Amino acid sequence: MPKFLRIGIHHSNVSGYTSKAWCIRRAGTAILLKWGAVEVEGAGDGRKVYWTRLPQEKTIRCGSAQRAQDYAKAAIARRRNHRYEPLAGAILLRRRPAGGNTELKQALATILIVDIVGSTAKAAKLGDARWTKVMGHYYAAVRKELKASRGKEVVTTGDGVLATFKKPAAGISCATAIQKAMRTLGLEIRVGLHAGEYTISGGEMVGLAFHIGTRVAAKARAGEVLVSSAVKELITTQSAISLKDHGVHRLKGVPERWRLYRVEG
Repeated sequence: MPKFLRIGIHHSNVSGYTSKAWCIRRAGTAILLKWGAVEVEGAGDGRKVYWTRLPQEKTIRCGSAQRAQDYAKAAIARRRNHRYEPLAGAILLRRRPAGGNTELKQALATILIVDIVGSTAKAAKLGDARWTKVMGHYYAAVRKELKASRGKEVVTTGDGVLATFKKPAAGISCATAIQKAMRTLGLEIRVGLHAGEYTISGGEMVGLAFHIGTRVAAKARAGEVLVSSAVKELITTQSAISLKDHGVHRLKGVPERWRLYRVEG
């Protein structure tokens, strides 16, 4: 079964990130698809890829072997054009320790979303080789600032990064530091921050708070850092952080309207 791993950049020398895998197999006149989130550990020949949960599966009936073959070729071509690389090894299903604690746990954090503005056009202009180098510097700079601010990287998605912080001030400080670092790379980013609860189940973090953070980031323009009202409420009055009212917004797929604030300075 041909397998593909979404990379955004070539992660041949990077370990410990989350991405997406996609598999396809033709069986006579049918196409068998399998896809889902994966976790990558190790690098180079020692790299291992694990499903983070049971993958989704779908069977497509094409009616004839030729149609099935054409469908498979087109589907593989689309993945190659959307930053997927062929994956040679198996995708493993991580075994949970017997008797492990599967109890749901609630946690509160400030969630930071970083996204490059106009990345597709930039990549097309620079070409694959130069863009790969730029993205390598991008991730290195983001991770350097996360480490300095004690942020925890949760997942990378193409050219986006999602991280969590225990304190909102640390998240905002990290966001502004990442902005400054991006200027030296000639990249423009948008950043969104939201504070809320999420659930930890089997080592995986899920919750509406992550979706809200993503929608807040989507409202930011190039060079802007926007925070939700939940973040503002957690910032102490003695804080040196300056926030300017950015109005009330509807966030796609999120209940109610949300007041957002722009980080100044």
